[in-house]
Parts: sequence; C-alpha cells; structure tokens
Amino acid sequence: MTHQGAVLQSYNNELVKYMEDLCLQREALNKQIGQAEEEKHRVQDELSQLTKELESVCARLEGKMVAQEKLDKILAETELAYEKILDSTRMLLTVLKTEMGDLDETIALKSNKGEHAQIFGLQQTQH
Repeated sequence: MTHQGAVLQSYNNELVKYMEDLCLQREALNKQIGQAEEEKHRVQDELSQLTKELESVCARLEGKMVAQEKLDKILAETELAYEKILDSTRMLLTVLKTEMGDLDETIALKSNKGEHAQIFGLQQTQH
C-alpha cells in the first residue's frame, strides 16, 4: 500500500503543479485583460474627444458653407447688376455719339448757310 500511497502522492503533486500553472496563467490572462480594458477606455476617451472635435469642425464647416452660398448669391446679383450698368452705359454712349453727330451736322449746316449768306451778301454789295 505504500506503493499506492507513493503513486497517489505523485499524482497529487502533479495535480497541484498543474493547478499552480493554471493559476499563473489565469493571473497573466487577468493582467492582459486589465491592460486591454485600460486601452479600451483610453481609445473610447480618444474617440469621444475626436467625435466632439468632428462635430465642432462639421458645425464650423456648415456655417462657412452657408456664408459661401450667401456670398455666391451676392456676387451673382452684383455681376448681373454690373452687366445691366454696362449695357445702359453702352446704350447711353451710342445715343450720345449719335446726338453729337447730329449736332455736328446741324452746326456744320448752319455754318455753311452763314458762309453762303455772307458770300451772297458780299456779292450783292459789290454789284
């Protein structure tokens, strides 16, 4: 029976050794889990911060896009008004040139009539 007791003791020692190994593995795994949870919390905090930053950037971007749309509208309206002013100025210049031409003709005709009258008047007084 001593032999059986020795075998039993050997099994018991081996069992204890495996249990101790399992406990060491569990502790190592527990440590890894703790590290992973810490990393998870750190990443979640970073994600939360980045999400807030993204929301802020999106809000600023939206405001700038609205401002850009208003500026585009103002620019388009201004360009249209400027084109109308150019057209009006072009038409005014055309009318002015025409009127100046007509005025020059009228002045030239009156000058010619006056010259003719002077010529005729001088010719009459000479006879």
